[in-house]
Amino acid sequence: MTTDGSPSTGSATSLDAAAFDRIEAILRPVDAQLARDYPGDKIGGQPIHTVYVPASAADAALPRQWGAQAVELLDRRVEVFESLDTAGVLPAVRSVLASAPIQDLRLDFEDGYGWRSDDDEDRHARHAGQTLAALAADSSGPSWLGIRSKGLAPHERRRGIRTLELVLDAAGGVPAGFVFTVPKLRAAEQVTAVVALCEEIERAHGLPVGVLRFELQIESPQAIVGSDGTATLARALRLAHGRCTSMHYGTYDYSAACGITSAQQSLAHPVADHAKNVILAAAAQTGVWVSDGSTQVVPTGTPSDVEAAIQRHHGLVTRSLERGFYQGWDMHPGHLATRWAATFAFFRQAMPTAASRVAAYLARQDSGVMDEPATAQALAGVLVRGLDSGAVTELELTNVSASITRAALDGLLARSIGGGAAASSVPVSGM
Repeated sequence: MTTDGSPSTGSATSLDAAAFDRIEAILRPVDAQLARDYPGDKIGGQPIHTVYVPASAADAALPRQWGAQAVELLDRRVEVFESLDTAGVLPAVRSVLASAPIQDLRLDFEDGYGWRSDDDEDRHARHAGQTLAALAADSSGPSWLGIRSKGLAPHERRRGIRTLELVLDAAGGVPAGFVFTVPKLRAAEQVTAVVALCEEIERAHGLPVGVLRFELQIESPQAIVGSDGTATLARALRLAHGRCTSMHYGTYDYSAACGITSAQQSLAHPVADHAKNVILAAAAQTGVWVSDGSTQVVPTGTPSDVEAAIQRHHGLVTRSLERGFYQGWDMHPGHLATRWAATFAFFRQAMPTAASRVAAYLARQDSGVMDEPATAQALAGVLVRGLDSGAVTELELTNVSASITRAALDGLLARSIGGGAAASSVPVSGM
């Protein structure tokens, strides 16, 4: 056989050309469908978190304010953070909190905003659009931003559409990195409606075709398992026509819908793990990112309450990272300190082993582990995520081996696995 799988000249075979044509006729459309539905993971460029704030609190100064409050918490409870810092990352955490504390910001018009008069929401929508435009123009502002509008249920969808239009009008178009969150997905066909909405807004407002992107929020059991027994969100992704950038787990709505009492609702509950494992499997090799949800426990109250909240959030972020969720929600300025501390520590601790194994793979040397191409890609993915987060530098990688450059890592990630081609370039419009 030749390297592309076709018979080599002179090989002994009893199959004639007609037999191979028959097999090819069956597999060719399958190849096309797999290539379309599973183009490969997008590793580079994913934010480590999404910060949700009520749209009524929209302010271009918000990232700096949150960063300053996070630094204040770090300084006030430095002994707690030092007890958690096993990788010596606190100086780097302090630096990023002072310069670029928020990577992704979502102004919320849904549960975090509530129901207000149409006049009030109209006013907040216009102000939100102006705020997002200002943040997009700020080189130190979030790289990703947008809104969570109201959902697709009959009683709220027209209000949600109006808000989205007003935000975009006030922003003067679609700001760089803009994405809107679609809450409470329950049926795959709802995504068809969201795609139609994007197309209609682009047409009506003279926007470039395909510029609007959205993310799906998984808050209902029906999004995981539909009435027909299939994984609703897997079908939903296929109906998104490339416009869906990510899927976000909604901790509390999902847990409540499964009958979990409020005291037990958590990112670490078995119900959450089941849902998130389905999300991971559905998104694998599609190029759609996944994000964990939030914790409602914030670092306020008595000193012991604050210490417990810091330890809890740090542990939950670390747990998510270990389970393949490289992004999560942050709902309080104090969460930024623990988010960055846990993220930096995770990638810094992973770097030495991952870098040495990638170097050995590139050099085809014995690293003590017989790594396959898929494993080499996973190792490269860890290093790329570490670079993108700022936890490690390319100089640190080339100090391990001169062969480990960003270009070399991107090359590993771009190689085909199982018919899909992974991608690591930073995408447009919030991807």
